[in-house]
Amino acid sequence: MTSTTKTLPPPGAGYRGRFAPSPTGPLHFGSLVAALASCLEARHQGGEWWLRMEDVDRPRCRPGAADAILRSLERLGFAWDGPVLYQSARSARYREVLAGLQAAGRAYPCACTRKDLAGAARTADGGIRYPGTCRAGLPPGKSARAWRLRVDAGEIWFEDRIQGVVREDVAQDAGDFILLRADGCFAYQLAVVVDDADQGITDIVRGADLLDSTPRQRYLQSLLGWPRPGYAHVPVALDGAGEKLSKQTRAAPVDEERPVPALLAALDFLGQSPPRELAEGTIDDVWTWARTYWNLARVPRLRGQPAGHHSRYSLPP
Repeated sequence: MTSTTKTLPPPGAGYRGRFAPSPTGPLHFGSLVAALASCLEARHQGGEWWLRMEDVDRPRCRPGAADAILRSLERLGFAWDGPVLYQSARSARYREVLAGLQAAGRAYPCACTRKDLAGAARTADGGIRYPGTCRAGLPPGKSARAWRLRVDAGEIWFEDRIQGVVREDVAQDAGDFILLRADGCFAYQLAVVVDDADQGITDIVRGADLLDSTPRQRYLQSLLGWPRPGYAHVPVALDGAGEKLSKQTRAAPVDEERPVPALLAALDFLGQSPPRELAEGTIDDVWTWARTYWNLARVPRLRGQPAGHHSRYSLPP
C-alpha cells in the first residue's frame, strides 16, 4: 500500500541527514556524539542536516527541554537547514497514515495490558515480542486500548555503514508492534517513519541503541511504499556502570560554556583522533578541522563504549 500526502518539501538531489533528540532533559555527551556524527557526515557528503524534536512521547518530555537543546547546539557551533520539526504538532499526519493502514487491514486493535503481556518474550531492544493475542479479533468483553501493525513473516535485511549487515524476521523477533499506544500517544516506530519520509531524509546516522528498531522501521517503510534511507549506527556512550548515558541515568549535561573540550571528546569517542593542539584553539578551529578530516570509516564498529574510553580530553563528571 502507499500513502502519498506530504506536509514538507520532498528531498532535493543529494544527501539529507537529521538529528532527532527527545526533549526529556538537557543535551548530554551521548546526544552530542550522535549530533556531531550525523552533522559531520551530512556536511562531508555535501548535503543538508535537519533537526527534529521527537516529543511524541508527551509524558516523558520536560517543559523547556527542547529550547534548551537547541540553545546548547547553537553554543556548540552547530548550524542546521530547514525548520525544526516537532512531532507534537503532527498528530493529524500520524492519524492519517494510521487510518490508511487500518483501511487496508494492516492495523488492528489490541486490548492487552502490560499485565497481560508480563510473561511474553522480549525483543533484542528490551521490548515485548507480541504473542498475537488480539490478531484474530478482540477477546470477548474486551475493548481496544492500542493499535498494532500486522506483520508478515519474512526476513528484512540491510547493510549498516558501520555495523555491517543486519538481518531480522520482524514477525518472529518482534511480532506485531504498536502504532498507537493505550495512552493516546503515537508510537515511536510510526512517527519516525512518517517524519523521515515527509522530511525527505535520505540517510540516518544515530546511536546503535536504535539499531534493533531499524528492521521494524524498514518493514513499515516498505509497506507504505516509501523510500528507505541509508543507515549508520555509531557506538552509544556508556557510563561507569556500563549503562547508556541518558536523562534516565542522570547523565551530566554538556558544558556549553566550554564547547572546545566537549567537541574534542566527542570526536575522540568517534575515532577521529583530533590533534592535541586543537585544545588551545577556538570552536571555529575545531569545526574547521572536523569538517576537513571527518571519516565515517574511523568510527568504531561497536554497539557501545565507555564515554571516557581512551579519551585524551576531559569529559563531564
